[in-house]
Amino acid sequence: MKKYIFSITLILFVFIAFAQTDKRLKGIEKQFNLVLETTKASGFAVAIVEGDKVIYTKGFGYADYENKVPADANTLFAIGSSTKAFTSALLGILRENDKLSFDDSPLDYVPGLKFYNDDMNNTIIIKDLMRHSTGLPRHDGAWYFFPTHDKDTLVARMQYQEPFTGVRQKWYYNNFGFLLQGVITEKITGKSWEDNIEEHFFKPLGMNRSNTMIDGMKNGTNVAKGYRLDEDRNLIKMDYYDIAGMSPAGSINSSVNDMSKWLILWVNKGKHGEEQIIPEAYVKEAMSSQMVVAAGFPTDELPGVQYANYGYGWFLHSYKGHYMVEHGGNIDGFSASVALYPTDSLGIVVLANQNGSAVPRLIRNIAADRMLKVEITEWAKKHKEDLEKALEAQKEGEETNETSNVKGTKPSHMLSDYTGSYENKGYGQFDIVMENDSLYVELDNNRQYLHHYHYDTFELIDVNDGKVDESQIGSALKVTFSTNVAGDIDYLKANIEPLTDAIAFKRTPNSIDVDAKTLEQYVGQYDLMGTEIKVYIKDENVLYAFVPGQPEYELVPTAEHKFNIKVLEGFKIEFIDTDGKIDQVKFIQPNGTFVAKRKRE
Repeated sequence: MKKYIFSITLILFVFIAFAQTDKRLKGIEKQFNLVLETTKASGFAVAIVEGDKVIYTKGFGYADYENKVPADANTLFAIGSSTKAFTSALLGILRENDKLSFDDSPLDYVPGLKFYNDDMNNTIIIKDLMRHSTGLPRHDGAWYFFPTHDKDTLVARMQYQEPFTGVRQKWYYNNFGFLLQGVITEKITGKSWEDNIEEHFFKPLGMNRSNTMIDGMKNGTNVAKGYRLDEDRNLIKMDYYDIAGMSPAGSINSSVNDMSKWLILWVNKGKHGEEQIIPEAYVKEAMSSQMVVAAGFPTDELPGVQYANYGYGWFLHSYKGHYMVEHGGNIDGFSASVALYPTDSLGIVVLANQNGSAVPRLIRNIAADRMLKVEITEWAKKHKEDLEKALEAQKEGEETNETSNVKGTKPSHMLSDYTGSYENKGYGQFDIVMENDSLYVELDNNRQYLHHYHYDTFELIDVNDGKVDESQIGSALKVTFSTNVAGDIDYLKANIEPLTDAIAFKRTPNSIDVDAKTLEQYVGQYDLMGTEIKVYIKDENVLYAFVPGQPEYELVPTAEHKFNIKVLEGFKIEFIDTDGKIDQVKFIQPNGTFVAKRKRE
């Protein structure tokens, strides 16, 4: 038995040794390490497949930079949006089984789903979700800043998300379209998207280390930590980001050894051995042009890099005369590239633990040049030169930049007037609280300091370990407050979606708890220029006002003797206390303030 195990081990070792010494890859690791040095990345891993064989797999640098734990081919990385090809492939399987058509309306499969307008409701088909042609911009703030594990909650937000163009007029990347694809698979199969991915891909392909949950990174073994570069290009560790309910758009964590199996599946037209995992017709369609992304005109420097189209969960390019199918991935602390060259039976995957990193693109291109036997571009050198130019331009820009900050201004209201709950139905809800004469935004157990910029505009500054990150002042996201006709703060507006008007979050003032005994002092009849207004308690502990000919109004307590009329914006009521007794009430309205005297009982 021991001899048999030794033989298997020896054969495996010889195969790997042979694979890692493919003549086309001679000297490539010097270039890989140069990329690591130039980008100041913590680490990465790469796998190359050809036909049904793995040609090369290896890790470089560190999975855990602080503890100097090396990255290897089994290290788990977050692959971000490289997940999208998995999600659309589930629909390809469902179509093959006559469960849907790509020309169907997603409204037919997702109960309660509505888009922003009737044109979208009547026109959008499933295919538009798969190729980013819904007319919606990204609206990523709606899930990134307001995460939830409930996919239906995220879907409900889409009704309030404004498009920037008509359906199928322009290509524009949108994660919500892939969320919807995942939800459609759930509604049809009765299983979660996560379970469908496990059942249809991970298990049959033997992707045993891959998972779809953030817990797979937090509690797993041989997992990469995520990093970013600060302003001085020093590595800073980042927390894992839980993509939660947006999982169909980018939650998979995997290794290059596991992802090599995914590449081989696509290179071999959806077949794994003798089993057809993904329908061959879908594979060809998904890797064919379904929407034009951009002109992608060749440059003098890189004449062989041409056009930019999109299939289903894949970007399409021509790379130095070779057909290229690729999708990147970026999520906090991680970057990825999964690339196929179908006519060359070639696949390359690069996973890096650096935020918004050039590493996957550079490593992919270095490997592709050698495997395709095309003219070699010195990608590491080119990146270094481009980076130096960019940093110099940034420095010059900072020196000549003129701030729009208007000095000497102050907020129009007392800071306490800005507190309350703010909500946009297409995004979510957050609170603004006051603490030690400072305003803070509280959202999803995170806190940001509202630094006054000018007038009623503030900056959102991160608070880390109880300390305000002062380095962000002047460059952070700015928000502006507006007032209604009654002079109250009514909205916070933020430019978090560049292709639409500022996203407006409606303010609801903070309410206070008032017991029934306290409310009783307001109960009675009040005379307003001959009209009798009744104030009374119902529903155990809720104060109401009734004006003849109008509906009864619920009064929401905001301060001592002060109430807002719940359903009327800008309408308030203030009771007047004279010598310890309530004898008058002020009705504060946009068209004026009216005083009613209490009638003697």
